[in-house]
Amino acid sequence: MYYIVETDKSFDQATTDLELAVQNNHFGVLHIHDLGSTLRKKGMVFDEQCKIFEVCNPVHATEVLATDMRLNMALPCRISVWTEKGKTHIGLIKPKEMLSALSQDEKLVAIATEVEAQTIRMVDEAK
Repeated sequence: MYYIVETDKSFDQATTDLELAVQNNHFGVLHIHDLGSTLRKKGMVFDEQCKIFEVCNPVHATEVLATDMRLNMALPCRISVWTEKGKTHIGLIKPKEMLSALSQDEKLVAIATEVEAQTIRMVDEAK
């Protein structure tokens, strides 16, 4: 269900490279949540780094929503960069598995399969 890679890059370099990989694959970055910073600002002790990228391809998103508007709750795709025990990781929940749990529509499965290949490519390029 997950696709996670470990990289030798620093957290900052991995986040920069992921943003470039998203753009190179014709997706857009809608927002980047800096979860680590947000938790620390709320007074929580959180020593790791974690940024969550909300990414979207408008063509795919429109196709999904035209087929089943309820799936807006599963959009956009998220790719995370985080540190854990001194290592930097990049990962995502596989779109095909997630969408397959929400719909059995063959058209949606095909879209999710394509999006999954593209998002995995982004992670691999950023690695």
